[in-house]
Amino acid sequence: MLDVLPVHWRLVRNVRPKYSCRTCEKIVQAAAPVKAVARRKATFATLAHVVVSKFDHHLPLYRQSEMMAAQGLDIDRSTRAGWVGQAAALLDPIVSRIREEVLQGDKIDADDTPVPVLDPGRGRTATGRLWVYAVDDRASGNTTSPATWYHFTTDRTGAHPQAHLAEFRGFLQADAYAGYDALYRSGVTEVACWAHFRRKVFDLHERVATPLTTDILERIGALYGIEAEVRGRPPDVQLAARQNRTTPLVDALREALDAALRRLLPKSDMAKAIAYGTKRWPALCRFLVRIR
Repeated sequence: MLDVLPVHWRLVRNVRPKYSCRTCEKIVQAAAPVKAVARRKATFATLAHVVVSKFDHHLPLYRQSEMMAAQGLDIDRSTRAGWVGQAAALLDPIVSRIREEVLQGDKIDADDTPVPVLDPGRGRTATGRLWVYAVDDRASGNTTSPATWYHFTTDRTGAHPQAHLAEFRGFLQADAYAGYDALYRSGVTEVACWAHFRRKVFDLHERVATPLTTDILERIGALYGIEAEVRGRPPDVQLAARQNRTTPLVDALREALDAALRRLLPKSDMAKAIAYGTKRWPALCRFLVRIR
């Protein structure tokens, strides 16, 4: 039998009696317990509950207030909004530490995703960006713990990643967003993503499959197959497999792409999809000579 207990709220009252000594004329009182926020009633657990409900379970604050009212508590939404801000301030040192760990890596994976943002006064929703910077070398046999740093901005200008990674001087794997180009000119090494290149061809293949799209996808699939075999193996094993097995396949793929470009109209969708990869060929091939 599966049973459930409703959310149970409790009011915690801390009693701290004072004791006076008539001999030394001093007053002693137990220290107050640590509060999540000074002069506020929300505990750490309450703040965590509100934040997780809002951002992980996607429950807006007004809906949380309605749920708490049904549970016997009347907490104004503005109070809960203040709790969210206070929780963010408490978490900020952790975010800063994660940022430091990520920027210490020699290879970072970067991406961004659109986020709808309320834009009061304009009558519509604006589009912000959540930038993601991750380090995860487990696939190359590294035992270092992965880490991911998120940073929100109200727009998608290149100034943001350039500021975020201003002190970074390693390998950056990302999409073809032009906002990263200034980083590549300042000492960061570009590592292009095969998945983005493959997606360009796959989207056309889904619309109308042709011998050319099928051939390219099969060739890239063979590269993926080798990577699957050596994932998690020691770096020297991976490098040997890439140089001995993958490099000939990559060279043959490039010859097939160049031959296709000579036959296709330059402005055709297929030519644009192939050109997306050939323009970034050195960055796509960087994994053949480096493991991390």
